[in-house]
Amino acid sequence: MGEDSIALVAEAAKKSGLLWLELPGLPQPRAAWHLWHDGSAYVLTGGDGEQPLPGLPEAATVRVVLRSKDKGGRLVAFTARCARVEPGTELWDEVAPLLAKDRLNAASHDGQLDRWAAESYVVRLTPEGDVTGPGEHADDYAAVRPVPTPAATAGPPPRLAGAKGRRADR
Repeated sequence: MGEDSIALVAEAAKKSGLLWLELPGLPQPRAAWHLWHDGSAYVLTGGDGEQPLPGLPEAATVRVVLRSKDKGGRLVAFTARCARVEPGTELWDEVAPLLAKDRLNAASHDGQLDRWAAESYVVRLTPEGDVTGPGEHADDYAAVRPVPTPAATAGPPPRLAGAKGRRADR
């Protein structure tokens, strides 16, 4: 991966509020909040009330897509090497407080780092390999179909018995 690609990924990660992860065994990419720090994205998963990202702690690599905060368009996509950040390590002591600071909607900040150490995983996503920018290989991500659902709007909306219509509708 060249320096230009690394700079592109870093800039996109700083401008993106979420990243989208193609996780093993899931049909659709999953959104995840992240912290960009020192050339890698850090993601928290698992534990009570934290974002569910099944398969991420065990994955060796994942495909990551970063989208624009304002327009939602794809900024960049890349393959990332996954590595768990273990509690009690120097990297944990550096990154976990930064994640906690960014975790604005936590139920409680009291004992949060201890809870994460016991129940959750912090996963470091380091870009490697191919990087695609906007417009390149758009069919691989932009063409994702909505998740199938039994919810549908078939037919006309229901009528209300005894309801008065608006004068403009008569």
